[in-house]
Amino acid sequence: MRDNDLFQMTAVAAGVSRYGQIAAQLQAKIVSGEWPPGDAIPAEGTLAKEFGIALGTIRQAIAVLVQEGLLERVQGKGTFVRKGLTGASLMRFFRFGREGNDERVVPRSEILSCRAVRLDKAMAARFGLPAGARGLAIARRRWLDDKPRLLESIWLPLPRCEALQQIPVAEWGDLLYPLLGRRCGITVHRAVDEVTFRTLAADEAGLLELPDAHPCAVVTRHAFDLRGSCIEYRLTRGDAFAFRYTADIR
Repeated sequence: MRDNDLFQMTAVAAGVSRYGQIAAQLQAKIVSGEWPPGDAIPAEGTLAKEFGIALGTIRQAIAVLVQEGLLERVQGKGTFVRKGLTGASLMRFFRFGREGNDERVVPRSEILSCRAVRLDKAMAARFGLPAGARGLAIARRRWLDDKPRLLESIWLPLPRCEALQQIPVAEWGDLLYPLLGRRCGITVHRAVDEVTFRTLAADEAGLLELPDAHPCAVVTRHAFDLRGSCIEYRLTRGDAFAFRYTADIR
């Protein structure tokens, strides 16, 4: 699914069906924060009365948002606004010789630098901004078992993320997405990761305590908010010899 398909599909539905129009209005409640992540939405009967529509129509509208990942049904409890991503751990791509599941471990975060920059044309376009718009450029190193394992370059758009500039980086914690939620009111709804391979540059190798030109896996991430707008662009580098890929094909 492409970056803005989430909202395009609802918009198309809104033009051809009554339930699509209702789905767009329910979606607006989520995006505006009227229905916060993790909260239960009103009962279907209550919503049907609010909108003056049949119960079947509201169920169809809710089904659209369940399919798009904005809502989730919990058996015996009701329908809830899906919580945003927390860590969306990139550790699932790597195995560093530890016992157990690396993916479930939150590596320690070390912010090497954080500064406001002018975004070039390509970077600004990722955020739907004009060339020269301001953004945050963050360099971060992730540690596991007292060893540097991942090196990350992260870009965030300004002014949406400017609240982070008011917080000492030592107080950011190990996970970025919960911080964006608490400080910037941004819910990271989904992320798209792409993996490529190359060799480490000398400075990268030094920070990861690996030999120059060591093979590395590069995970490129685009993360999106509830509006379908890109809120983060990230490059993560790690030892290619620790890379793993698992597919369950049925």
